[in-house]
Formats: sequence, C-alpha cells, structure tokens
Amino acid sequence: MRVDGIIYMDHHATTPADPAAVAAMRPYFEERFGNPASKTHIFGWTAEEAVERARGQIAALLGCAPAEILFTSGATESDNLAVKGIARANVDRGRHLVTAVTEHKAVLDSMHLLEEEGFEVTYLPVGRDGLLDPADVRRALRPDTTLVSIMAANGEIGVLQPICEIAAAAHEVGAFFHTDAVQAVGRIPVRVEEWGADLASISAHKMYGPKGVGAIYVRRRSPRIRMKPILTGGGQEGGIRPGTLNVPGIVGFGEACRVAQQNLPTEAPRLLALRERLREGIAGRIEGTRVNGSLERRVPGNLNLSFERIEGETLLMSLEGVALSSGSACTSKSVEASYVLRALGLPEGLAQTSIRFGLGRWNTEEDVDYVIEEVARKAARLRGPGAARIGVGSR
Repeated sequence: MRVDGIIYMDHHATTPADPAAVAAMRPYFEERFGNPASKTHIFGWTAEEAVERARGQIAALLGCAPAEILFTSGATESDNLAVKGIARANVDRGRHLVTAVTEHKAVLDSMHLLEEEGFEVTYLPVGRDGLLDPADVRRALRPDTTLVSIMAANGEIGVLQPICEIAAAAHEVGAFFHTDAVQAVGRIPVRVEEWGADLASISAHKMYGPKGVGAIYVRRRSPRIRMKPILTGGGQEGGIRPGTLNVPGIVGFGEACRVAQQNLPTEAPRLLALRERLREGIAGRIEGTRVNGSLERRVPGNLNLSFERIEGETLLMSLEGVALSSGSACTSKSVEASYVLRALGLPEGLAQTSIRFGLGRWNTEEDVDYVIEEVARKAARLRGPGAARIGVGSR
C-alpha cells in the first residue's frame, strides 16, 4: 500500500479504514446524527438500531452473542475495564492476579495500580520464542486467584499464545480469564467461546475500522461475571461503560468486522505468503538477521527482525519511502530496548537493532520487493563494504 509514494507496512500500529467502513459511517455524522439513548423519536431509534446492528456484526466475528459485546473508546479502556473491573468486584474471593511480562502496557499498568491497592500480581516469564508455558500458569495459580490476563497475539512480535490451555487452567481454580485480542481479531479466526475466554478486548483501528472505538466481550453464561465500572455517569452499556455512544465509530467498527469476516479465508494466507517472501528476501540479502519470536505460532502479517551491528532506529530513519516501526522506544535522551524483546532474553544491543514489519490488506508483492531492496541497500551502507550479500536471494 502506497500513500503519497510511501509504502505503509506498520499495520500493528494502526490500519487505514476500509472504504466500506468509511461509507457506512458517513450518514451517522450527518442526517442520522441521533443519540441512541433518545427513546422518544426516530433520530434516537435510528441510531440505536445502527448500534445494535454493529453489535451483531462484531459478535458474529467473535463467535458470541450480541448482548456480550460492550462498546468502549478503544482497547486501552477495555483492558483497564477488564483488569480493574474484575479485580475490584471480586475482592471477597481473593486478591491474586496473574499476567505475563510481555503484556500490553494497558494491562501491565493496570496491574501495577492494583498492587498499590493491595492486590498481589504474579508476572510470568515467556520463553525465548515469546510463548508462555501453560504449565507455568498452572503453577502460579492459587485458591485466591481471581483473574488471569494473557494477550492472544503480541503486537510487537506477533506470537500467538496457547489461549485455550491457559483459559482452562484459570478455570480450574475458579479464576476468570481475560485476553487482549486486539492483534488477533481480523487476522486469525477468533472464537471467544471456544477459547474459553470470559472477557476479551478488541479495537476497531487495528482491523481497518475508525480510531476512538473499541469493545469488550463479557461472557454472560454461568458463572456470572461481576465487574465494577471504572467510569460513572449514566446507564449505557448495562451500566458497565456509561457515556454517550460513538455511533459513527461503532457503525464503522461493525462494518470493518463484516468485511474482516468475509475476507479472512483469503487474506490470512495471502499475508502469510507475503511475510515469507519478505523474510526470505531479507535473510538472503543481509547476514546476521534474526527472527524474534516463534515463527510457527504467529499472526500471518507480522515479522520482527533484529540486524546484527545495526541500530534499529538508525536503519529506520535511513529508509526512504517506507513506514515501519522499531522495536525500541525512542526518547529525547536515550533509546531503550523493547521490554518485550528483553523478555525473550535478547541482549540489550541486539534488542535495539529490531524492526517490526506489519503487512496489511493492501500491501503487494511489489511493496515487499521494494522493502527488501531498500532495507538491504541501507543495511549495507550502515555496516560498510561487504556487509550485505547483494544479489543473493533477490527476486
């Protein structure tokens, strides 16, 4: 995908809205502008009908009932609501929580806050492949464990955790299981009931919908899930998430889910083929490349590579016409290696050489071949003469 001559390959950061989603949203900014909480006239009824239609589209993609979908402002809020809402509502059962060191900051920071409130959190390590061992989860569980929160797919290294086994382990001690499914939904088949998830966070803008809208799946079947809202001031979404609903965003979210469900059977294998073309092309041109995270258990469009003797931010800044992300968080004073990559056991220096490639719906073979050439050319220049095998493995 090229925008103003720049190839966009950062789809784990955000995705462009699908044209179908944009078209579906437009009327709800204009003539269908009603508030779904307005129950006495057609403007409110029309808006409510649109919200419920979108709720059904999202539920169809996740394999759950529409009533189990609650709308939020995005996955960060959904993660906060799941972690804090479950923990605070179930203190009579226990104050122990379990998560992994590679979780999204929305989960980790929520856990840290709960520790300040007197909760105890176990942060589980992952293997060198980025995967969590379900046996480690079982060993961490206690009679007073109320919540286990493990993401389905990591947004940085793309690894897919063994969610079904982890959920089953949590349920053995009566704990609830939450998964941040943001990077999985729309990229792989997601069936929350089959996974055994009690709660799942999702975001529209990671799957070709608009920014500023997300949802949380909350299972309604027994045992009953008790949650405390983190916001107050209205009865919307069953009182769990009050506030006037973002109707245009919700409509776009629903349409994005419909398109994702329609495209998934062909889009996933196409992205996998593009990713392998990219991986093989770069490995064939540049010595000292390393794939970070499991290659077998991974979302199709993700590739995270480290390059020996090249600082990732420097390589990124030298690339022309390509939008990518580094595995490092750059600040004004220093470049700190990614906590996810450090959790895999990468040395600080190697962790700072990583680049994340996120392929998406409109990327092509031509895009991939251009990126291979550009990365190989700039890597050779940064390393000096003879650093890249120019011509080897090219397509």
